Amino acid sequence: MSIEEFINDNYLKPSEKTETISKWLLEKTISIKELIDYAQTEKESVKATCIEAIEYATEEDPSIANENVLNFVSQTLNEKAPRVKWESARVIGNIAHLFPAKLNNAVGNLLANSDDSGTVVRWSTAFALSEILKLKTKLNDELLPAVEAVSRREEKNSIKRIYNEAIKKASK
Repeated sequence: MSIEEFINDNYLKPSEKTETISKWLLEKTISIKELIDYAQTEKESVKATCIEAIEYATEEDPSIANENVLNFVSQTLNEKAPRVKWESARVIGNIAHLFPAKLNNAVGNLLANSDDSGTVVRWSTAFALSEILKLKTKLNDELLPAVEAVSRREEKNSIKRIYNEAIKKASK
């Protein structure tokens, strides 16, 4: 069964699709390249399901990600659909430590999403930016003051807390 046939199976719940695709990625039943190639041409809801499967898989085993995954999710941060944005941010948070010198594009797009009207988008953005800050790369020279400014204007305490914990760790 192809990814397309599987996604279009109306008898499966969306959560079942996400979990199964994630399992396929971890078991190498499908390649991450194959999933990204498929997702790039699909509507936002399908793309979000594919990215969520990548998020689940990279949470369990970040090493399945390669630079193409980073580039893909860095780009999809610019999409309109909130679910695409928040799943992409979570993937970046899961894999940032693998690509410490290649995060410039991701950081720019994450900072743009830090003021998104959606709480989940902002929470996921905070998670990703915090993981990047904790890496203590040269990016922190510009990222730390930017995140401090984002934290000051963030209204939700739960999101502020994510930023503030990362700021403390990055400042040590």
